[in-house]
Amino acid sequence: MARLSDTSARLRERLESLECHAFETEPMVGGPPLKQRRIAIISTAGLLKRDDRPFVLGEAGYRLLPGDLNHNEILMGHVSTNFDRSGFQQDLNVVFPIDRLRELAADGRIGSVADFHYSFMGATDPAQMAPMVEHLAPLLQSDRVDAVILAPV
Repeated sequence: MARLSDTSARLRERLESLECHAFETEPMVGGPPLKQRRIAIISTAGLLKRDDRPFVLGEAGYRLLPGDLNHNEILMGHVSTNFDRSGFQQDLNVVFPIDRLRELAADGRIGSVADFHYSFMGATDPAQMAPMVEHLAPLLQSDRVDAVILAPV
């Protein structure tokens, strides 16, 4: 992992000057027991299918990842030299814990795994992502998702 102290002075100044946005939050709500929940993954690892359009710098959009996609069809769109991709290269589950979810479903610890999952480019201003996140709500509902694992990378 790149440390702030190891970056160039210019990059360090830019990162230190970024505004930290505050978002309104709502209290947690109840729901069915975990063993009855259908769970999706939302990652900020910049993941995409091999045939998807690559992310561009500052893009606030997301890529849809079908739950049955083979590991060798998932690419990581982060290209910064300051981003350590070695964990992803060794085990996709570090940034997209799909196998762990499948195991939990097989063991009956969760109800089921969603048919679709989503990935954003994590180097994007979260305020720019907010409208896209709102766009995801009906998609998650149509997939009968009632819990999400947020995998920030």
